[in-house]
Amino acid sequence: MSNKAGSTLMGLVTGLAIGAGLGILYAPDKGSRTREKINDGYDDAKNNLKLKYDNASDELKNKISLFKQNNLQDTYDDMISNVSHKAEDVISFLEQKLADLKEQNAKLQK
Repeated sequence: MSNKAGSTLMGLVTGLAIGAGLGILYAPDKGSRTREKINDGYDDAKNNLKLKYDNASDELKNKISLFKQNNLQDTYDDMISNVSHKAEDVISFLEQKLADLKEQNAKLQK
């Protein structure tokens, strides 16, 4: 079955190529004018494709930049939160040590 489909596709492509060739040969314009039209069409297609590529590239760069900024902000916020929790732990530890030292000092003053 796939051999038949391949043959059909090959026949279709060949028919299109022959039709395009005959169309160019029997076109009312001179050959030079037809070649100019083909070149103009090629240039237009190339420029259009380059423009689309540039736009897609710029959009992707903007999205990546925005993602990095958001990711950086999230990382910064997480870091601040972690530092805040660590600061609370250090303060609690120091308060406990201060209480222990006050207790030891009270024993020495008796």
